[in-house]
Amino acid sequence: MFDKLSKKIIFVVLIIALAGGGFYAGIRYEQFHLGKIDDRPATEIINKENDKPSTIDFSLFWNVLSQLEERYVDQDKLQDKKKLVYGAIEGMVNSLGDPYTVFMKPEESKKFEEQINGAFGGVGIEIGMRQGILTVIAPIKNTPAEKVGIQAGDIIVKIDDQDTAGINIDEAVTKIRGKKGTVVKLAVMRPDLKAPKEYSIVRDEIKIPTVDWKLIADKNGKQTIAHLQLFVFNRNVDQEFKKVVKEIIDSGAESIVLDLRNNPGGLLDSSVNIAGTFLGPDQVVVSERFADKTETVLKTTNGSELKKYPIVILINKGSASASEILAGALRDNRQVKIVGETSFGKGSVQELLDFPSSSNKSTLKVTIAKWYTPSGTSISDNGIKPDFEVTRNEEDVTNNRDPQLDKAIELLSQ
Repeated sequence: MFDKLSKKIIFVVLIIALAGGGFYAGIRYEQFHLGKIDDRPATEIINKENDKPSTIDFSLFWNVLSQLEERYVDQDKLQDKKKLVYGAIEGMVNSLGDPYTVFMKPEESKKFEEQINGAFGGVGIEIGMRQGILTVIAPIKNTPAEKVGIQAGDIIVKIDDQDTAGINIDEAVTKIRGKKGTVVKLAVMRPDLKAPKEYSIVRDEIKIPTVDWKLIADKNGKQTIAHLQLFVFNRNVDQEFKKVVKEIIDSGAESIVLDLRNNPGGLLDSSVNIAGTFLGPDQVVVSERFADKTETVLKTTNGSELKKYPIVILINKGSASASEILAGALRDNRQVKIVGETSFGKGSVQELLDFPSSSNKSTLKVTIAKWYTPSGTSISDNGIKPDFEVTRNEEDVTNNRDPQLDKAIELLSQ
């Protein structure tokens, strides 16, 4: 009863940039055709028995609905039975406590589709849920959000003066995105603030950098270390990364600092390809574990160009999904040391299930798998913990100090 679209989109994040965006992973699409649904308020509920699981006693649901219909004072609010059903479904989905599993009513489903198609401007941040709190995963380099001072780990307490308590990611994305040139206000909290700090950010078209590098000196003052920064795993990163690999090899660099700080992820395939550059063929990068206990193992296929170089990896709480996969793969396969802060911890795959009617559709975005590093560490549950925990605070940034990079250089100099 459904058409399965074969294309699997491996976007781990959709950036709040030109397309708005949010925090999604491994998205697959399916449609469940429900047939003609009358958009007028229903006078009775039909199909009570269709597809009802035999192991669930639904009598309480029907009893409560019956009592509402008999006793609730504002009977007009009970006329639209479809609204009641949507509310029941939302409650069921929300009870899972998974911020990435979301039911979207038709109007929300339409907005979500607009985000993917890229019709709006944004501020240049990625957002996610940490312990149920709306949190900035990372600001994108050279975007309006970064320029005004938004930081990884900021807790967004208000959007345009509206409290974010109880909001989900998709609702937050809808509020933050908008037309280029318009303003959105974000009030944020962070550990060094006594009260929320408000930022007015002008939305713009976001141009996202992918990769950059430069030679830096070791402790002895020699320019022998390649500081390689990966900002995001988008569709341009593979081609750009190949150019950088050649440049690093030709430069005479003797070691590499792989900087994944504030990298929110992106294309899973690109993460696997880049891992192969540092590893070699047929090495495990990540495994996907599904509800039925099956597992898909993703391995490198070629590369090895940078395998000979000593490496130290930098991560922080803005490193997420595909960047966590890369860091975990290099540590588990090559015992590469990691410096910085524990990463965000976003390692799951979502599937989009569309339920179209004659005039509109609702959508269920459901988590169907989790990612595990080669050693079996759950990225979703644990994030990637550094071997050397080093923080970089706002005062360090203001004064152009980078203790995390300094520690990486120290390790490579040894």
